[in-house]
Amino acid sequence: MIMKDLHKVIKTIRLSEKATLLGEQNNEYVFSVDVDATKIDIKQAVEKLFGKKVNGVRTANYDGKARRERRADYGRTNHWKKAIVRLKAGEKFDLA
Repeated sequence: MIMKDLHKVIKTIRLSEKATLLGEQNNEYVFSVDVDATKIDIKQAVEKLFGKKVNGVRTANYDGKARRERRADYGRTNHWKKAIVRLKAGEKFDLA
């Protein structure tokens, strides 16, 4: 198995109202990840980069939004992937 660069697997943590509620209620944290990353890649990246034990990973793919410029130039924003990572009991991220 080829090990991917851990810093390329996880792009950013997504902070939103819903993500904050998931963190407080279910000990789950939301990340924006590489489109080609698998659940195993995401789990390994979180465990090695942050030193936390992962209980489970859920992922969702999102299509980029269609955009249009003034002169009928059509395009899209980039497609992206979201990962919801549940940590084991007793583990927590300090986001402050």
